[in-house]
Amino acid sequence: LAALVGLLLALGIAFTVEYLDDTLKSSEDVEATTGLATLGTVIKMKGDAGRSEIYRLATLLYPRGPAAEAYRTLRTNLEFAAVDEPVRTLLVTSSIPGEGKTTTSGNLAVAFAQAGRRVILLDADLRKPGIHRLFDLPNVSGLTSLLRTDEVAIDDVAQATEEERLRVVTTGPLPPNPAELLGSQRMRTILERLAASADLVIVDSPPLQAVTDAAILSAVTDGTLLVIDAGRTRRVAAGHGREALAKADARVLGAALNRISQRGRNDYVYYEYYGAHKGEAAAKPAARGAAV
Repeated sequence: LAALVGLLLALGIAFTVEYLDDTLKSSEDVEATTGLATLGTVIKMKGDAGRSEIYRLATLLYPRGPAAEAYRTLRTNLEFAAVDEPVRTLLVTSSIPGEGKTTTSGNLAVAFAQAGRRVILLDADLRKPGIHRLFDLPNVSGLTSLLRTDEVAIDDVAQATEEERLRVVTTGPLPPNPAELLGSQRMRTILERLAASADLVIVDSPPLQAVTDAAILSAVTDGTLLVIDAGRTRRVAAGHGREALAKADARVLGAALNRISQRGRNDYVYYEYYGAHKGEAAAKPAARGAAV
């Protein structure tokens, strides 16, 4: 009798937790909450948190793996979503911090470069930049250098990567007034200069609910990709993020559902892992200095 009562209590608690959990777990949840199509899904898998952030660049380190293939699928879906109006500047953002937008930006940039596009990856998160750590690059000069003076050329701040068609512009020294700088006419001019120097500019921005920077940038870029964490993004947060983009009159191409569980996997899957293909991964970082 005690075992039966314990089982019933456990089942009741499990159903209650599931009922109260309002995080977005599937493409259907994303569409119902935001009205956006899911262009790609990311399966959460355990990795070594102590390893360098460059191991998150699956498209660069594991080009023949399932992760790279899934990002190529996401790249293709973005191209289909923008078939009527080609995108020259793409903003990647999220509703709240920690949803994986920087990792998505970096892998997408590599995927587009591998397809033959000349790509510039711009870190416009002037509050908590992460692109330079992802690619293991110095952050001495970058976007703020371009904002400060016309004497700095794009080639002066665009850093080479292992992928020959991809260059990275980091943030540079962080300013005290990020929102004002990103909303300035000078920022628009810089985006035009960057677009003239490449086939595609991918912009990594702060989360939408943290500050207004992402909404400001979404109004001056050709398209926006919203990254959603299936494990922690609640419906209210995703809805607020979508509303912020709508108020900015942003052209939102779709969403990428990140860290989805195996049970919720959909058509397009990215395996987020750092331990697979160890032989290939070990050789890549060793050759980084020569490649750059």
